Amino acid sequence: MRVLVIEDSERLLFSLGQALKKSGYTVDLVSDGKEGFDYAFFNEYDVIVLDLMLPGMDGLTILRKLRAAGKKTHILILSAKDQVEDRVRGLEMGADDYMIKPFSFDELHARLSTLIRRKYESKNPEIKVGELVLNTATKEVRRDGLPLKLSPGEYSIFEYLALNRGRVLSKDQLLDVIHDSESYAGTNVIEVMVCKLRAKLGSKSENPIVKTRRGYGYYIELEMSA
Repeated sequence: MRVLVIEDSERLLFSLGQALKKSGYTVDLVSDGKEGFDYAFFNEYDVIVLDLMLPGMDGLTILRKLRAAGKKTHILILSAKDQVEDRVRGLEMGADDYMIKPFSFDELHARLSTLIRRKYESKNPEIKVGELVLNTATKEVRRDGLPLKLSPGEYSIFEYLALNRGRVLSKDQLLDVIHDSESYAGTNVIEVMVCKLRAKLGSKSENPIVKTRRGYGYYIELEMSA
């Protein structure tokens, strides 16, 4: 899943980026408020992690402008401002969650997972795809209780297709899932990764789990037998 972190502490920004990437997220990192607003406005993210005290444009202004523009991206405020009135104001202005610094990364990860499940209207972290079980919390895919060895990119593609089941996703959309805004990889990367993913999922060539809609992209059927 794709996350934008807007945080002015370079040290915290770096450590969050490393931890989120290790947990399987595609992450854009921005330390300036105005630049962060531009990233949030012109790109699509599953969740935005937003500090309040930022140079260029403060976090509440970013939040207000995004909501006024109709952006529905889930926003988690991560701030040292710990007064009740600060939390109430942030939530009333349109934030979906509010965490206080210092914080536990495990809790942040859990809250991000919850917001992503809310976006895709899925309360259960486990998604069943035929005989496979995908767990969005542990970032694992299992068959008969045994984990499949997927690369982070392969997992991300499979998870995104599973969350958008029944919907055809273009190669460009899938590329956004595995690369941040500074990457310039071509869509042929997706073709290669989908081919490897199908092999690891044990897909039959005549009836693969990840299907192709020629000229449009890839999808997983809404209903399929185990």
